[in-house]
Amino acid sequence: MANISKSNVPQFSVDIYQNEFLPEGGREVNAIVTVTSTGGGTTGGLPLATHGPGDVPGSGAGVAVVIMVDCSGSMDYPPTKMRSAREATAAAIDTIRDGVAFAVVAGTHVAKEVYPGNGGVAVAGPATRHQAKEALRRLSSGGGTAIGTWLRLADRLLSTAEVSIRHGILLTDGRNEHEKPEQLRAALESCAGRFTCDARGVGTDWEVKELTGIASALLGTVDIVADPSGLEADFRRMMETAMGKEVADVALRVWTPQGAEIQYVKQVAPTVEDLTARRTEAGPRAGDYPTGSWGDESRDYHVNVVVPAAGVGQEMLAARISLVLPQPDGTPRVLGQGLVRALWTDDMAASTRINPQVAHYTGQAELAQVIQQGLEARKQGDLDSATAKLGRAVQLASASGNDDTAKLLAKVVDVVDAATGTVRLKARVADADEMTLETRSTKTVRVKK
Repeated sequence: MANISKSNVPQFSVDIYQNEFLPEGGREVNAIVTVTSTGGGTTGGLPLATHGPGDVPGSGAGVAVVIMVDCSGSMDYPPTKMRSAREATAAAIDTIRDGVAFAVVAGTHVAKEVYPGNGGVAVAGPATRHQAKEALRRLSSGGGTAIGTWLRLADRLLSTAEVSIRHGILLTDGRNEHEKPEQLRAALESCAGRFTCDARGVGTDWEVKELTGIASALLGTVDIVADPSGLEADFRRMMETAMGKEVADVALRVWTPQGAEIQYVKQVAPTVEDLTARRTEAGPRAGDYPTGSWGDESRDYHVNVVVPAAGVGQEMLAARISLVLPQPDGTPRVLGQGLVRALWTDDMAASTRINPQVAHYTGQAELAQVIQQGLEARKQGDLDSATAKLGRAVQLASASGNDDTAKLLAKVVDVVDAATGTVRLKARVADADEMTLETRSTKTVRVKK
């Protein structure tokens, strides 16, 4: 990764929300960690005046993007799908700022370079954007789907750009049928930490778990574009977001004292993402959890720590939360820090009070889980379990004010009483509605002020 000067890095703040009071002998500590990033110095999207078409950006904060477009045979049914994909990619290319490195890949059962086609990336400018859009005109559909090959080619192209932020945008309309699942997993393991990737499924013939797995492994977003006509606006938004990223490879570092254990670390806003298994050791009793690239934004994390039991009046530091950025010499730069505390008390009112942020996000994580469980039960024909799980989802969505999810649930169940979670499964549900609910089940709402 390229070196990043201090002027390039946004300002990070870390706020801790918790009830630090525990009953005598209590051990479980929960905290919501709100991380906010504001105002970097130079974004990767600013023009690099010294570069000409075909040059690779030099060191410094910068962005490189590879767009992977499904060109398998199914993209020709209906013919408007392939046309919409070309138009969406052209719109995304128009959104790339001058000086940003980019490339386009056509994905079938093999991956092919569409532009610039020289084994590397081009630098965005009027000429290269025009050339890339001309190259898109030659895209045609045919062949199978092997997404792992697309990702590996994107990784090779991105690695030629000497930039700090590397990002992919992946579009597919079908299942990954022309490579083994372990081949895709191996590709994801190879690419994880090297670039982030947003995944989009167009139509209703793709596999939700497949795309969510790709986005999760590569710390990106996932969504459905049921109608191909919506691709252009969606691609434009994704590219604008990528252009707004200013710093990559930020890690959430959690230090705990002797005898304390991390039970889990989850991102809980804007989406639910369990980071627990992605921990890498970072010195004595400290571990790093990847958070990907940041622009101007705010995210929430739920940290659960089990500490040694203690008596009334005792106090301890349960965890130290830091935002760290690796430097070329190997020493981390601390961007922000917060403390999680534990204080034992015999005041029942204090020790049993649930922090509002903790309660809210515990409910949002459960909401995502019961939606996925309910939809799976429905697919398996277990209608009683599906009704119970989706009813609980309606109850949680209503109580937390998650109106977007509530609206999606209402397309799958008839809501009798949202407050009690009383619902009836709809006899017929459109594939697009069910897939949209499943794809967006992990989207959360922030705590109401």
